[in-house]
Amino acid sequence: MSEFFKSEAFILYGIPLLIALARIADVSIGTLRIIFVAKGLRFLAPILGFFEVSIWLAAITQVMENLTNLTNFFAYALGFSLGNYLGMYIETRLAIGMVVVRIITKRDSHELVETLRNMGYSVTVADAEGNAGPVNIVFTVIKRSAVKQVTPLILKYNPQAVYSIEDVRHASDPSFPIKSPRAAKGFSQLLRGLRK
Repeated sequence: MSEFFKSEAFILYGIPLLIALARIADVSIGTLRIIFVAKGLRFLAPILGFFEVSIWLAAITQVMENLTNLTNFFAYALGFSLGNYLGMYIETRLAIGMVVVRIITKRDSHELVETLRNMGYSVTVADAEGNAGPVNIVFTVIKRSAVKQVTPLILKYNPQAVYSIEDVRHASDPSFPIKSPRAAKGFSQLLRGLRK
């Protein structure tokens, strides 16, 4: 087995492949670590950092020990590029964190707001003046994983609406949406009963 690792075929093809795979792994982890730092996940980021640097050291060691093989340099660069792509892809699939959805409707937003509230989302509506006249501005803070549920509703009830979605680093109430409107109603009635 040790002869295989010393063989010319392994040095020419195996080591570049391992370098590329190591770089894909460490850059993917690094991309996620940076995103987690930006989202304030301070306990997970250092753990990812440990694995990121360990894998990087293994990859750079192989490059430095085999400087005569130009394929190693190409594999290192290719792994870096693919690692960035893979890290961003994983992060979008994880859909971690909260976002604020800001919707500017050019017509009545009553149906949209009612639907979002019935789904358990906390919604705030404000009247405003746009270039073409009066508009409603609708705000809601939702889990990032729920964006795919909310955006079709915007297009269904207000197809001409302009909306933006922005990351939220911290929300004072991270329990969005409320588990169910009935539960929220029961909870608010309970609070009113306690105040009496």
